[in-house]
Amino acid sequence: MKIPLYQVDAFTGHLFGGNPAAVCPLEEWLDDGLLQSIAAENNLSETAYLVENGNGGYHLRWFTPSCEVDLCGHATLASAYVLMNHLVTDRTEIRFQTKSGELRVTRHDELYTLDFPARPPAPCEKRPEGLVEALGRQPEEIWEAKAYMAVFESENDVRDLRPNFHLLGQLDKYAVIVTAPGSTADFVSRFFAPKAGIPEDPVTGSAHCTLIPYWSDCLGKQSMLAHQVSERGGEILCQDLGERVKISGRAVLYSTGMIHL
Repeated sequence: MKIPLYQVDAFTGHLFGGNPAAVCPLEEWLDDGLLQSIAAENNLSETAYLVENGNGGYHLRWFTPSCEVDLCGHATLASAYVLMNHLVTDRTEIRFQTKSGELRVTRHDELYTLDFPARPPAPCEKRPEGLVEALGRQPEEIWEAKAYMAVFESENDVRDLRPNFHLLGQLDKYAVIVTAPGSTADFVSRFFAPKAGIPEDPVTGSAHCTLIPYWSDCLGKQSMLAHQVSERGGEILCQDLGERVKISGRAVLYSTGMIHL
């Protein structure tokens, strides 16, 4: 069996930036254990798998090196990029059926816009045990949604964090978002998910489902520019639509190949 493999850098306009994702179009679903093994072999934050659904759209699933996740932004952007540029080049909109419902991606020139569900955070009533120790610095605020979100005073606070990934992996939520007001953007963030096999994710679209509602309320703005200040870095255009958010970015193709099974 041969499976096509595309590797795409998402949320960036240049190679070696943003977040690399593997995209594997399939004719039909394979055994979950095999999908997980391929993702582990790829050893990227996410490997995305696509299967046509018969209604003009695609079923989409995402695997980290250690588990399947229910929502992923950069690998959704990468999947849309592969489809629109290599497989169905006449399309400017793709609809994906996922564990988080229908997700739409539209393209305008080189910009891809993801229509995702909002996941607004709520204040933590009690400080999560071990979180401050894991981050090595006391945040101004701690919020929670699917992940914890620690809010800091400045962009430098976020950039300078050197977290203890072992301690982060012992928290009761799968990931931690850290964020602050930006100096050259409306806000910045980083994302740590060692429990999901990703010590630090370079650029995390799904985290912005939580970041966008929070910063929209703080700043009184519906449209914002965000930077994820990981080592690779990435730029995200954000729009708060209430129950939905729009997350926009660019992507570039790094490589194509074939998996032999």
